Amino acid sequence: MGRIIAVANQKGGVGKTTTSINLAACLAEKGKKVLAVDMDPQGNLTSGLGVDKDSVEKSIYELIIGEVDIKEVINKEVLENLDIIPTSIDLSAAEIELIGVDDKEYILRNAIDQVKDQYDFVIIDCPPSLSMLTINAMTTADSVIVPIQCEYYALEGLSQLIHTVELVKDRLNSKLEIEGVVFTMYDARTNLSLQVVENVKDNLQQNIYKTIIPRNIRLAEAPSYGLPINKYDPKSTGAESYMRLADEVIEREE
Repeated sequence: MGRIIAVANQKGGVGKTTTSINLAACLAEKGKKVLAVDMDPQGNLTSGLGVDKDSVEKSIYELIIGEVDIKEVINKEVLENLDIIPTSIDLSAAEIELIGVDDKEYILRNAIDQVKDQYDFVIIDCPPSLSMLTINAMTTADSVIVPIQCEYYALEGLSQLIHTVELVKDRLNSKLEIEGVVFTMYDARTNLSLQVVENVKDNLQQNIYKTIIPRNIRLAEAPSYGLPINKYDPKSTGAESYMRLADEVIEREE
């Protein structure tokens, strides 16, 4: 039965989509069957895995508003062992279209329930806001991975996100846990990165992954080629870091 992980942080630019793309691709490379779900209307996970988000005929938007079945929106084998449910810009309107819909918090869960047994992992990339789309991801997920950028305001907004996870757990999804925090954009040349890591470790009663994702030019380039880092430059420090993160995620599963 598939383990469902939402990658969430309502702060933008923290490496959330980069983590979703590369964790999904590295898990797939390690022989796990993975479904990546793009819940962000910006569509960066979709394009980062080589799918043209402007020409997608059936996306998560059509699924959310009930026009199609989940099997119709899964793009099979965009990479070996990796399927994707793409998004389109239309998804940004879903919030309004769902006003007055019964059980709208569970639309994604009800859909994913039909296919999750076919996968080892389902990775959901959330939008950088605490919207109905994020709530849908959290009611579907078993756990949440929170990417945190190694910068001065890292902890800002984090307590709000943890509060949201607790609320969802309380009211909508009793099995939801915070899987852990992963540090991104770490720059070993600055004291600040080190201080942020120490500060978060001291102040956060959460699981923190041992793997720290470095600031890496190859990681930044890869999405423009529609490739995850392990395909774009498997020898880069970015690729090695995400492979180690995938190992940690698998270990926790076991």
